[in-house]
Amino acid sequence: MTLTSQSNTVADTQSVETAGSLRKLYYTRAAFSVIWVILVALFAKTSLGIANILLIIYPAWDVVGTFLDIRANHNSPSKTPQYVNAVISGITTVAVGLALQKGVPEALIVFGAWAIGTGLIQLILGLRRRKFLGGQWPMIISGGQSVIGGTSFIILAHDPTKGISSLAGYAAFGAFYYLLAAFRLLKTVKTTQPTTA
Repeated sequence: MTLTSQSNTVADTQSVETAGSLRKLYYTRAAFSVIWVILVALFAKTSLGIANILLIIYPAWDVVGTFLDIRANHNSPSKTPQYVNAVISGITTVAVGLALQKGVPEALIVFGAWAIGTGLIQLILGLRRRKFLGGQWPMIISGGQSVIGGTSFIILAHDPTKGISSLAGYAAFGAFYYLLAAFRLLKTVKTTQPTTA
């Protein structure tokens, strides 16, 4: 085996491991989003206290998910976007809690700003990972849609017909894109699996 083929095998093995880890993470994040949507649908109009807690939990979970992403993608040369995302989501968790003391519209504005920021980061990560992992179009599209969704949350925050339940569609689309990305990464795992010499 030549030096080049050895390094290609190592690179392929790392790609397969990363793709496999990200697939598991994407399934986990999709499951969380589905459960969150169901809980919001159940409690948004019947229990404001629980709905408020759910609104705080969503960005807090993103902090956890981001650190799981860093662990799954440990071979990445730069983890700066993930660390920036974790900081933004941590600040958002606190900011949403503070904003809820003023009212749901203020919390939706904070949530919208967070969706824009994290959407841009997801877009950047998807574009960067597409080069060596493939299967990132769902994450790229999801990042762009997050920016659009966040903008709409800010614009419609003071609409009396909107509320925490308006975020359910945003989370549901997020679950869909995570599932789609997980399925796309399965192709990456199968096509880049190293063959034994």
